[in-house]
Amino acid sequence: MAFDIVLTLDPEPADETVVREGLRVYNKAMGGPTGYQPISIMLADESGTRIGGLTGRALYDWLFIELFHIPEALRGQGYGRQLMQKAEAFARERGLVGIWLDTFDFQARPFYEKLGFTVFGTLGDHPRDGRRYFMQKRLDGASR
Repeated sequence: MAFDIVLTLDPEPADETVVREGLRVYNKAMGGPTGYQPISIMLADESGTRIGGLTGRALYDWLFIELFHIPEALRGQGYGRQLMQKAEAFARERGLVGIWLDTFDFQARPFYEKLGFTVFGTLGDHPRDGRRYFMQKRLDGASR
């Protein structure tokens, strides 16, 4: 049986679903229940329109913050901190070990450090001449 390998720009959601579901089944078979739970914590204006927030997923014992955005006009007013506190409360309620995320050097590393995150990895030249930081905040008190 022959198979084709197909590169797709701007893939359909179904493509991601095929990969995610296959990986989820494998991970569960090899590592036990993953506790996989996608989440969003959104910032809404007075009319209820969602204007920013964060998305992520709990997987095994950690919460991964995948995307985080606050409109520029609202930065520095505490909304970002409130969103992250809500994410931390969710992680604590589930008994997770910690939260991890990544950020570029032109984004929000100092913001995350003020919230207790530390760098555990750096990818240089991403983007070229820049850096991407991988950060964590442990909730279990361990320093590993």
